[in-house]
Amino acid sequence: MAGSTASKTPLLGMTLDELKEVAARTGLPAYAAKQMADWIYRKKITSIGEMTNIAVAKRALLETLYETGICPPESRMQSVDGVVKYLFPVASGRAVEAVYIPADERATLCVSSQVGCKMNCLFCMTGRQGFAGNLTTHEIINQIHSVPESAQLTNVVFMGMGEPFDNTDALFNALEILTASYGYAWSPKRITVSTVGVMSGLQRFLEESACHLAVSLHSPFPEERLSLMPVEKAFPAGQVIRLIKQYDFAHQRRVSFEYILFEGRNDSVAHAKALARLLRGIPCRVNLIRYHAIPDVPLQSSSLRQMELFRDTLNAKGLLCTIRASRGEDILAACGMLSGKRMPEQQTNV
Repeated sequence: MAGSTASKTPLLGMTLDELKEVAARTGLPAYAAKQMADWIYRKKITSIGEMTNIAVAKRALLETLYETGICPPESRMQSVDGVVKYLFPVASGRAVEAVYIPADERATLCVSSQVGCKMNCLFCMTGRQGFAGNLTTHEIINQIHSVPESAQLTNVVFMGMGEPFDNTDALFNALEILTASYGYAWSPKRITVSTVGVMSGLQRFLEESACHLAVSLHSPFPEERLSLMPVEKAFPAGQVIRLIKQYDFAHQRRVSFEYILFEGRNDSVAHAKALARLLRGIPCRVNLIRYHAIPDVPLQSSSLRQMELFRDTLNAKGLLCTIRASRGEDILAACGMLSGKRMPEQQTNV
């Protein structure tokens, strides 16, 4: 586990209920759970010994079983455009990547939820490396807590390595800690969770969370989407969209659809018109994304002219559509390029 010894359990990443269990196990009063949460999530201490409103003897007992679990990134790479990619160690000696994206008054962190991914999307480096395990809540929260720019963050997007709704328990605990008054007390509107459409996790999210939603779509046609995204077989886009339409987004959350444009494959005006029909009735945004080439994949990105034509067709159909700026490509930090692999130039500590 990142940032912990084999014999100690990290407190970072625990919900208030879990901290109450820690208090009960160590003979502390129930209110000590909020004290521990305050020290960890707000005051950002690095050792249990700093919890000065907990009795010295109890702190000593806590330290025999637990640790804060703060684990800084082991390396960083900075793009020419200001994007920074951090590598975090996780269980079994593996690593995941988180990407810091500064932009004017926004500072966004793109976090990972799994080591690798089961979804095996054709265009995604993470999926091509296979699946090696779910991150714990501790390992998810640690990315947000431990980047050097943590205090400057305005937004978090779960768009890094892995499918968040394939790791629902850890994801929802992380969302609770991020938004709860005992945790970081963020507005849900500062958080976006991206998914390829895993239905069980999506339905739970729509019912329990007010965070924003982003759905990876990439084609309005089932067979074509299947050729790009094997998940279409288990969770067809039409089924995903029907579920979303059951919920009122007008006054709750923002929903967006992510659409990577591949030259000659899914970028025609006919595709744009079919996409408009598919999304009719959902107040949403479509984000067009340039494809970032990965090895051994016979796909090419659409031209800017074709992307603009696609955008303008959707806008004319009443859909808000924008072309997302591509950033961090030179350090393999752009959309679909994360792998968690240690490179020789990444071996130095942050």
